[in-house]
Amino acid sequence: MVAFSSVPQPGHAWRQALQIGRTQTISMAENKTKPTDADVEDYIASRASEQQRADCRKLMALLQKVTRQPPRMWGPSIVGYGVYRYTYESGRTGEAPLAGFAIRGRELVVYLVAEGEGQKSLLSKLGKHKMGKSCLYFKQLADLDSSVLRQLIAGSVAELRRRYGLRSGA
Repeated sequence: MVAFSSVPQPGHAWRQALQIGRTQTISMAENKTKPTDADVEDYIASRASEQQRADCRKLMALLQKVTRQPPRMWGPSIVGYGVYRYTYESGRTGEAPLAGFAIRGRELVVYLVAEGEGQKSLLSKLGKHKMGKSCLYFKQLADLDSSVLRQLIAGSVAELRRRYGLRSGA
């Protein structure tokens, strides 16, 4: 087992790791959420309802605009944008997308950092959603204020770039 603090990575461990100042424990297993050559459109077509497909296309445009990166599958179920490299306190390193989304049954989830007071204030204005540690769950984009969502995603990407010393184009 290895302890780490504030080390975002995709998937379930990513959500847990985004808690600043808290220490979590994970196994030394290899990170399963890696970029793949799988087709994003095939993923969406195989999992999404008609409404989700339309929402996914809008999310894709928004995430690509904010990150300035094309979509890429990360593991079997995350559509990720951009990449950053993180390091555990133990020295173990890995990669994760700057932003991303997934289809989770009847809900969509956007992966983002929403920790500061500004981000929390935006969440209160977003609309009908649930927020996990780094997972924003919602049923449809029509339930959300699109301007607020864009600000949340932009703030999350900016925070990850600040933490990990990435350029704006990364």
